[in-house]
Amino acid sequence: MVSLEAEAAAQTLGTDVTFECRDVSYSYLDRYPALDGVSLTVRPGERVALLGANGCGKSTLLKLLDGLVFPSAGEFTAFGQPVTEDTLEDEQFSRAFRSRVGFVFQNSDAQVFSPNVREEIAFGPLQLGLTPDEASARVDEVLAMLDIAALADRAPFQLSGGQKKRVAIASVLATNPEVLLFDEPTAALDPRSQYWLTDLIEQLGAAGKTIVHATHDLDVLPRIADRCVVFSEEHRIVAEGAPEEVLGDRELLLSVNLIHPGSRLP
Repeated sequence: MVSLEAEAAAQTLGTDVTFECRDVSYSYLDRYPALDGVSLTVRPGERVALLGANGCGKSTLLKLLDGLVFPSAGEFTAFGQPVTEDTLEDEQFSRAFRSRVGFVFQNSDAQVFSPNVREEIAFGPLQLGLTPDEASARVDEVLAMLDIAALADRAPFQLSGGQKKRVAIASVLATNPEVLLFDEPTAALDPRSQYWLTDLIEQLGAAGKTIVHATHDLDVLPRIADRCVVFSEEHRIVAEGAPEEVLGDRELLLSVNLIHPGSRLP
Protein backbone atom coordinates (compact mmCIF):
# COMPACT_ATOMS: atom_id res chain seq x y z
CA MET A 1 0.00 0.00 0.00
CA VAL A 2 1.27 3.49 -0.85
CA SER A 3 2.17 5.47 2.27
CA LEU A 4 0.14 8.55 3.13
CA GLU A 5 3.21 10.74 2.63
CA ALA A 6 4.16 9.28 -0.75
CA GLU A 7 0.61 9.43 -2.07
CA ALA A 8 0.21 13.03 -0.90
CA ALA A 9 3.31 13.99 -2.85
CA ALA A 10 2.01 12.22 -5.95
CA GLN A 11 -1.39 13.90 -5.74
CA THR A 12 0.03 17.42 -5.81
CA LEU A 13 2.21 16.94 -8.90
CA GLY A 14 1.23 19.24 -11.73
CA THR A 15 -1.29 21.22 -9.68
CA ASP A 16 -0.52 24.93 -9.26
CA VAL A 17 -3.59 25.99 -7.28
CA THR A 18 -5.64 23.88 -4.90
CA PHE A 19 -8.47 26.31 -4.10
CA GLU A 20 -9.37 29.69 -5.50
CA CYS A 21 -12.22 31.90 -4.32
CA ARG A 22 -12.92 34.98 -6.41
CA ASP A 23 -15.07 37.65 -4.76
CA VAL A 24 -17.20 35.00 -3.06
CA SER A 25 -20.23 35.96 -1.00
CA TYR A 26 -22.67 33.70 0.81
CA SER A 27 -25.80 34.28 2.88
CA TYR A 28 -27.80 31.74 4.85
CA LEU A 29 -31.45 31.65 3.75
CA ASP A 30 -30.53 34.54 1.43
CA ARG A 31 -30.87 36.83 4.46
CA TYR A 32 -27.99 36.30 6.88
CA PRO A 33 -24.56 37.24 5.46
CA ALA A 34 -21.70 34.85 6.21
CA LEU A 35 -19.11 35.75 3.55
CA ASP A 36 -18.74 39.10 1.80
CA GLY A 37 -16.47 39.47 -1.22
CA VAL A 38 -13.92 36.87 -0.12
CA SER A 39 -10.98 36.23 -2.44
CA LEU A 40 -8.47 33.58 -1.43
CA THR A 41 -5.95 31.29 -3.12
CA VAL A 42 -4.60 28.14 -1.47
CA ARG A 43 -1.65 26.35 -3.07
CA PRO A 44 -0.55 22.72 -2.69
CA GLY A 45 1.23 21.98 0.56
CA GLU A 46 0.22 25.24 2.23
CA ARG A 47 -0.99 25.34 5.82
CA VAL A 48 -3.53 28.14 6.10
CA ALA A 49 -5.17 29.28 9.34
CA LEU A 50 -8.49 31.13 9.20
CA LEU A 51 -8.77 33.55 12.12
CA GLY A 52 -11.65 35.65 13.37
CA ALA A 53 -14.37 36.01 15.96
CA ASN A 54 -17.32 33.64 16.21
CA GLY A 55 -19.71 34.18 13.32
CA CYS A 56 -17.18 35.88 11.05
CA GLY A 57 -17.45 33.28 8.28
CA LYS A 58 -14.57 30.86 8.95
CA SER A 59 -16.74 27.75 9.22
CA THR A 60 -18.84 28.80 6.24
CA LEU A 61 -15.71 29.15 4.12
CA LEU A 62 -14.61 25.64 5.12
CA LYS A 63 -18.03 24.30 4.12
CA LEU A 64 -17.69 26.05 0.79
CA LEU A 65 -14.21 24.58 0.24
CA ASP A 66 -15.71 21.15 0.93
CA GLY A 67 -18.56 21.63 -1.53
CA LEU A 68 -21.25 21.63 1.15
CA VAL A 69 -22.48 25.14 0.31
CA PHE A 70 -22.08 27.21 -2.83
CA PRO A 71 -21.44 30.92 -3.39
CA SER A 72 -24.37 33.29 -3.61
CA ALA A 73 -22.04 35.41 -5.74
CA GLY A 74 -18.52 35.01 -7.05
CA GLU A 75 -16.70 31.85 -8.14
CA PHE A 76 -15.04 28.93 -6.39
CA THR A 77 -12.65 26.56 -8.17
CA ALA A 78 -10.81 23.51 -6.84
CA PHE A 79 -7.85 21.93 -8.64
CA GLY A 80 -8.57 24.22 -11.58
CA GLN A 81 -12.23 23.21 -11.96
CA PRO A 82 -15.38 25.16 -11.01
CA VAL A 83 -17.21 23.66 -8.03
CA THR A 84 -20.96 24.15 -8.29
CA GLU A 85 -24.11 22.17 -7.59
CA ASP A 86 -24.11 21.14 -11.25
CA THR A 87 -20.48 19.96 -11.37
CA LEU A 88 -20.88 17.98 -8.14
CA GLU A 89 -23.87 16.19 -9.67
CA ASP A 90 -21.43 14.68 -12.18
CA GLU A 91 -20.43 11.34 -10.63
CA GLN A 92 -16.87 11.32 -11.98
CA PHE A 93 -16.15 14.88 -10.88
CA SER A 94 -17.80 14.40 -7.50
CA ARG A 95 -15.86 11.21 -6.73
CA ALA A 96 -12.56 12.85 -7.71
CA PHE A 97 -13.30 15.94 -5.63
CA ARG A 98 -14.46 13.95 -2.58
CA SER A 99 -11.37 11.74 -2.75
CA ARG A 100 -9.07 14.77 -2.63
CA VAL A 101 -10.72 16.85 0.11
CA GLY A 102 -11.42 15.73 3.68
CA PHE A 103 -13.26 17.76 6.34
CA VAL A 104 -13.00 17.24 10.11
CA PHE A 105 -16.02 18.95 11.70
CA GLN A 106 -15.83 20.85 14.97
CA ASN A 107 -18.52 18.60 16.45
CA SER A 108 -17.41 14.97 16.15
CA ASP A 109 -20.93 13.79 17.05
CA ALA A 110 -22.06 15.07 13.65
CA GLN A 111 -19.41 13.00 11.90
CA VAL A 112 -19.18 9.67 13.74
CA PHE A 113 -22.31 7.59 13.15
CA SER A 114 -21.42 3.94 12.37
CA PRO A 115 -22.04 1.07 14.83
CA ASN A 116 -18.35 0.76 15.71
CA VAL A 117 -15.04 2.47 15.08
CA ARG A 118 -13.78 0.01 12.46
CA GLU A 119 -16.93 0.40 10.35
CA GLU A 120 -16.78 4.17 10.77
CA ILE A 121 -13.24 4.37 9.39
CA ALA A 122 -13.99 1.91 6.56
CA PHE A 123 -17.05 3.85 5.37
CA GLY A 124 -15.16 6.49 3.36
CA PRO A 125 -12.78 4.14 1.53
CA LEU A 126 -15.67 1.84 0.60
CA GLN A 127 -17.66 4.80 -0.76
CA LEU A 128 -14.67 5.73 -2.93
CA GLY A 129 -14.63 2.27 -4.49
CA LEU A 130 -11.96 0.40 -2.55
CA THR A 131 -12.55 -3.33 -2.17
CA PRO A 132 -13.36 -4.63 1.32
CA ASP A 133 -9.82 -6.01 1.64
CA GLU A 134 -8.29 -2.71 0.54
CA ALA A 135 -10.54 -0.76 2.91
CA SER A 136 -9.65 -3.10 5.78
CA ALA A 137 -5.94 -2.58 5.13
CA ARG A 138 -6.46 1.20 5.06
CA VAL A 139 -8.37 1.00 8.36
CA ASP A 140 -5.57 -0.98 10.01
CA GLU A 141 -2.99 1.56 8.81
CA VAL A 142 -4.92 4.53 10.18
CA LEU A 143 -5.75 2.81 13.48
CA ALA A 144 -2.03 2.19 13.99
CA MET A 145 -1.06 5.68 12.81
CA LEU A 146 -3.36 7.35 15.36
CA ASP A 147 -2.72 4.76 18.08
CA ILE A 148 -6.39 3.86 18.44
CA ALA A 149 -6.38 0.16 17.54
CA ALA A 150 -7.81 -0.62 20.99
CA LEU A 151 -10.94 1.33 20.04
CA ALA A 152 -11.64 -0.62 16.84
CA ASP A 153 -14.66 -2.53 18.15
CA ARG A 154 -16.04 0.21 20.39
CA ALA A 155 -19.30 2.01 19.67
CA PRO A 156 -19.22 5.82 19.32
CA PHE A 157 -21.29 6.34 22.49
CA GLN A 158 -18.56 4.53 24.46
CA LEU A 159 -15.89 7.05 23.45
CA SER A 160 -14.68 10.17 25.24
CA GLY A 161 -14.63 13.49 23.42
CA GLY A 162 -10.92 13.17 22.66
CA GLN A 163 -11.31 9.58 21.45
CA LYS A 164 -14.23 10.55 19.23
CA LYS A 165 -12.16 13.34 17.71
CA ARG A 166 -9.41 10.82 16.89
CA VAL A 167 -11.95 8.54 15.24
CA ALA A 168 -13.37 11.42 13.20
CA ILE A 169 -9.87 12.30 12.02
CA ALA A 170 -9.12 8.64 11.29
CA SER A 171 -12.25 8.36 9.15
CA VAL A 172 -11.03 11.29 7.05
CA LEU A 173 -7.41 10.15 6.83
CA ALA A 174 -8.56 6.69 5.70
CA THR A 175 -9.57 8.19 2.36
CA ASN A 176 -6.07 9.73 2.12
CA PRO A 177 -7.19 13.15 0.88
CA GLU A 178 -4.77 15.65 -0.56
CA VAL A 179 -6.44 18.47 1.38
CA LEU A 180 -7.52 18.47 5.02
CA LEU A 181 -10.01 20.99 6.40
CA PHE A 182 -10.28 21.35 10.18
CA ASP A 183 -12.98 23.41 11.91
CA GLU A 184 -11.78 24.53 15.37
CA PRO A 185 -9.81 21.28 15.78
CA THR A 186 -8.74 21.81 19.40
CA ALA A 187 -12.06 23.15 20.70
CA ALA A 188 -13.49 21.34 23.75
CA LEU A 189 -10.47 19.01 24.02
CA ASP A 190 -8.46 18.43 27.18
CA PRO A 191 -4.84 19.72 27.18
CA ARG A 192 -3.33 16.32 26.36
CA SER A 193 -5.66 15.84 23.38
CA GLN A 194 -4.99 19.40 22.21
CA TYR A 195 -1.25 18.74 22.26
CA TRP A 196 -1.69 15.44 20.40
CA LEU A 197 -3.84 17.02 17.71
CA THR A 198 -1.51 19.98 17.22
CA ASP A 199 1.39 17.56 16.80
CA LEU A 200 -0.62 15.49 14.29
CA ILE A 201 -1.51 18.53 12.18
CA GLU A 202 2.15 19.52 12.20
CA GLN A 203 3.13 16.03 11.00
CA LEU A 204 0.48 16.00 8.28
CA GLY A 205 1.75 19.33 6.99
CA ALA A 206 5.31 18.01 6.96
CA ALA A 207 4.06 14.99 4.97
CA GLY A 208 2.86 17.31 2.20
CA LYS A 209 -0.85 17.64 2.96
CA THR A 210 -2.56 20.93 2.18
CA ILE A 211 -4.25 22.07 5.39
CA VAL A 212 -6.84 24.79 5.97
CA HIS A 213 -8.13 25.18 9.49
CA ALA A 214 -10.29 27.62 11.41
CA THR A 215 -9.11 28.35 14.92
CA HIS A 216 -9.14 30.69 17.89
CA ASP A 217 -6.00 29.07 19.33
CA LEU A 218 -3.34 31.71 18.69
CA ASP A 219 -0.70 29.91 20.75
CA VAL A 220 -0.16 27.11 18.23
CA LEU A 221 -0.22 29.16 15.01
CA PRO A 222 3.57 29.19 14.44
CA ARG A 223 3.57 25.38 14.59
CA ILE A 224 0.66 24.60 12.29
CA ALA A 225 0.30 27.51 9.87
CA ASP A 226 2.44 29.11 7.17
CA ARG A 227 -0.13 31.81 6.50
CA CYS A 228 -2.95 33.36 8.49
CA VAL A 229 -6.09 34.81 6.91
CA VAL A 230 -7.92 37.22 9.21
CA PHE A 231 -11.67 37.85 8.99
CA SER A 232 -13.52 40.87 10.32
CA GLU A 233 -16.86 40.54 12.07
CA GLU A 234 -18.33 41.90 8.82
CA HIS A 235 -17.40 38.59 7.08
CA ARG A 236 -14.56 40.04 5.02
CA ILE A 237 -10.86 39.19 4.82
CA VAL A 238 -9.02 42.16 6.28
CA ALA A 239 -5.45 40.85 6.55
CA GLU A 240 -3.13 38.01 5.55
CA GLY A 241 0.39 37.22 6.67
CA ALA A 242 2.78 34.85 8.37
CA PRO A 243 1.81 33.86 11.93
CA GLU A 244 4.55 36.04 13.39
CA GLU A 245 3.30 39.08 11.47
CA VAL A 246 -0.33 38.60 12.47
CA LEU A 247 0.46 37.87 16.12
CA GLY A 248 2.65 40.96 16.20
CA ASP A 249 -0.19 43.24 15.10
CA ARG A 250 -2.06 43.81 18.34
CA GLU A 251 -4.30 46.50 16.88
CA LEU A 252 -5.44 44.13 14.14
CA LEU A 253 -6.27 41.37 16.63
CA LEU A 254 -8.20 43.82 18.80
CA SER A 255 -10.13 45.21 15.84
CA VAL A 256 -11.39 41.76 14.78
CA ASN A 257 -12.24 40.70 18.35
CA LEU A 258 -9.63 37.95 18.58
CA ILE A 259 -8.18 39.39 21.78
CA HIS A 260 -9.26 41.89 24.44
CA PRO A 261 -7.20 44.81 25.81
CA GLY A 262 -5.86 42.70 28.69
CA SER A 263 -4.82 39.73 26.54
CA ARG A 264 -1.25 38.50 26.53
CA LEU A 265 -0.07 37.26 23.17
CA PRO A 266 2.15 34.18 22.71
